[in-house]
Amino acid sequence: MLEGGAAAAAQNGGRGPARPSFSRVLQQQGPMTDVFGPSTNMMAVNDGADGAEWNGMAGLQGEQEPMGFIEIVATVGSVLLLILTLPFSLFISYKVVQEYERAVIFRLGRLRRGGARGPGIFFILPCIDTYCKVDLRTVSFDVPPQEVLTRDSVTVTVDAVVYYRVQSPLKATICVNNYSHSTRLLAATTLRNVLGTRNLSEILSEREAIAHTMQSSLDEATEPWGVKVERVEIKDVRLPVQLQRAMAAEAEAAREARAKVIAAEGEMKASRALKEASDVLTDSPAALQLRYLQTLNTISAEKNSTIVFPLPMDMITPFLGIKK
Repeated sequence: MLEGGAAAAAQNGGRGPARPSFSRVLQQQGPMTDVFGPSTNMMAVNDGADGAEWNGMAGLQGEQEPMGFIEIVATVGSVLLLILTLPFSLFISYKVVQEYERAVIFRLGRLRRGGARGPGIFFILPCIDTYCKVDLRTVSFDVPPQEVLTRDSVTVTVDAVVYYRVQSPLKATICVNNYSHSTRLLAATTLRNVLGTRNLSEILSEREAIAHTMQSSLDEATEPWGVKVERVEIKDVRLPVQLQRAMAAEAEAAREARAKVIAAEGEMKASRALKEASDVLTDSPAALQLRYLQTLNTISAEKNSTIVFPLPMDMITPFLGIKK
């Protein structure tokens, strides 16, 4: 303590230890609302994540400068105005945010300590405090149809749907002007870039892989904005009419070729079965007569007037020998 006092006296030209200024006291004690009212402890419900988020933002902004004379005067004047206009000023000073919202408060243009407020009720000083509400719910939007030239020089039109939510209200308010519009533009550009590296066959068959690649790229790009891309889905892939006709003709020709091959294989298997059946009938002459009877039974079941007389092969065999 003595060494600190001596050092302070030396810095003040031997006039004794320096007295702390009012601005430095305010900086050490926190915002003015913490000095003049219990708004931070009783009227605001802050999550633990907001404190960590504030620490991260403090690292981006550097150390906060102490309040100047004009800022102190404006703060004291706002507090006096609040006191003089009671109880009507309470309708202006107390704000409420829903469970799915957070409020980012600025005092004289500077971000207040403690991170985003909410959910619940919080307190602001009139005339010097402004706040911005940020919705934390998941938002979905359609990516406009993009006409893309694939790697194999085919023009296709593809559209998608993107689901995202705000993960860091402070970053979404401070680091980007309009996070929603910026995310939409980035999604359209990313869709074109990802599809430009794929063939037409890959676009038609690997939609899940393309959606996962697009989600990873968007999530990495929007992380500094405090936006988390949860899901990306490819909705539709539209081809030119001429290309559709060419692909249909190609598919039809491929189907006809497969049909001819299948028919030829069936005929080959049928001929082999007939050859085996003829060998069996040759070994047993009575089997041929049974086959004749079976054929007669089949014909008679159809109620037709055709009569077939089977002629035994034994009667024709002698004639065949004479002819030879």
